[in-house]
Amino acid sequence: MTTNDPIYKTDALIAQDIDAYLEAHQHKTMLRFITCGSVDDGKSTLIGRLLYDSKMIFEDQLAALEADSKRVGTQGQEIDFALLVDGLAAEREQGITIDVAYRFFTTEKRKFIVADTPGHEQYTRNMVTGASTADLAVILIDARKGVLTQTRRHSYLVNQLGIRHIVLAVNKMDLVDYDQATFDAIVADYKTFADSIGIEDFTAIPISGFKGDNITGPSEHTPWYKGPSLLPYLEAVEVDVTSDQERPFRMPVQWVNRPNLDFRGFSGLIASGTVRPGDEVRVLPSGKTSKVARIVSLEGDRDLAVAGESTTITLEDEIDCSRGQVIVAAKEPLEVADQFEATIVWMDETELVPGRAYWLKIGTQTVSATVHEPKYEVNVNTQEHLATKTLDLNAIGVANITTDREIPFAPYAENRDLGGFILIDKMTNQTSAAGMINFALRRAQNIHWQATDIGREHHANMKHQKPAVLWLTGLSGSGKSTIANIVEKKLARMNRHTFLLDGDNVRHGLNKDLGFTEADRVENIRRVGEVAKLMTDAGLIVITAFISPFRSERDMVRSMMQPGEFIEIFVDTPLEVAEARDVKGLYAKARSGQLKNFTGIDSPYEAPENAEMRIDTTAMTPEEAADLIIARLIP
Repeated sequence: MTTNDPIYKTDALIAQDIDAYLEAHQHKTMLRFITCGSVDDGKSTLIGRLLYDSKMIFEDQLAALEADSKRVGTQGQEIDFALLVDGLAAEREQGITIDVAYRFFTTEKRKFIVADTPGHEQYTRNMVTGASTADLAVILIDARKGVLTQTRRHSYLVNQLGIRHIVLAVNKMDLVDYDQATFDAIVADYKTFADSIGIEDFTAIPISGFKGDNITGPSEHTPWYKGPSLLPYLEAVEVDVTSDQERPFRMPVQWVNRPNLDFRGFSGLIASGTVRPGDEVRVLPSGKTSKVARIVSLEGDRDLAVAGESTTITLEDEIDCSRGQVIVAAKEPLEVADQFEATIVWMDETELVPGRAYWLKIGTQTVSATVHEPKYEVNVNTQEHLATKTLDLNAIGVANITTDREIPFAPYAENRDLGGFILIDKMTNQTSAAGMINFALRRAQNIHWQATDIGREHHANMKHQKPAVLWLTGLSGSGKSTIANIVEKKLARMNRHTFLLDGDNVRHGLNKDLGFTEADRVENIRRVGEVAKLMTDAGLIVITAFISPFRSERDMVRSMMQPGEFIEIFVDTPLEVAEARDVKGLYAKARSGQLKNFTGIDSPYEAPENAEMRIDTTAMTPEEAADLIIARLIP
């Protein structure tokens, strides 16, 4: 080690003045970047080389590395630097990276957080996770293979996710004898693709992560290359940290602090802008305005808080504000809407079901949302817009989304925090997709709810009854329609105002355009739910008899109704009993292959888990079942 070595200088500074060292370290800028690309392009090896060559690894890491090198028989050869960062045992056993491995390291000039993202197509969702918070992307290409489909997919996603600093690291140059023509051809090929997707600029560097060429300094093997080495470039690249502060103030409320009656603070991470005591602010989506009274911290009140900081503010007025709402500059509010066009990266092995309700999490708010049939899917190789009715794992598409309430948002291009979202499967709680809002649909801004003087309470009082939805669900042939018909007749004798919606009858009119695919079944139930909601607004007791095989759609209808008005009734009949009845001959057709997507045969039925009522048709007659239901409805 020489006195000019950065680590020597750092050690000397620590020995002379620890406070000066800590002060210098505290004010270093931070760069978050990802490594991505296709399989075996050398991402983990590159990160290991960065750590090793920058002298920032710990002694125990190095000792473990050397031990592993001896174990695998590489003594006397170049060290396998991938061993530095492939921390998961499964990665070593399988020889692939299956998750996002985050590593922190620092140099004399800057601090870094690097995300080593997987190259396999099936783990594209992990790459999206790593890229969502990155300032820069290092896209690796194996010099022997050139630009591949996964290279294009990752580049497209990097661009969509708003990463504007891109390094094209043409790796394994040692395996092509550092040939300039090979490098130039790859760069030209990539530039053609980059231009087609809107990547305006990128920096191409010929490297060898294994040998260390052009990693921390110029390589003697590439005298024809006059550009920057990788680490110096990463240390010097300017990340615009001031632009977020120059934008209007936005702070999604994470939680409300109220330790006592005299204090009510609103806490969250400032997504953009600055805030000072006395600033006029607006709470969205309600639109209520107030002024900032205090900016509170553990060290005392502050005069200023800026983008990227977590803070707590208090308001001069006692206005309604809770988790999920957004506090913004009063004169520069966000848009508020409930319908959007969005770019979606599907991350679930179960395909998108248009019309199905998912949880949509944006900022600190979670709402129910439905995704409409995609407008198109993007071919990442050609940028062609492909017609599709759904999205499969790792597909990228554009679709309209409707939420169950208005939410404040910003287009993703303007603000990642307020324009990026995830979709969560309501049944499995698995993340199904990541998305980026492009814009609000014009109709969402032009259609407003028209208040009427006669409301649902008046309609119900006129009929002297409480509205309700009796939702009978079960297999075909379980007895739903028979029981529903008896329930309506008995309620009619009691002078109750009712309406019966039967699955077969509705498909003769309102839903005659729908088939029996999973997406059509979802839309069938959605429409019936909307009709049932209108009928409860009219004060009616609505009785429905639908197979409604999916829990998520039954829960969707439940969420449309007033609390306590939706009564789910599981008509529980074993498949063999329903099939033995087979009044309509449908099971026989399904068994013979004449009838596709038939529930219980080649399409699933998801039995209710927490239904208000369960009717065992093997233990009671339809009359007895109807009496039981009415007793539940009218105690």
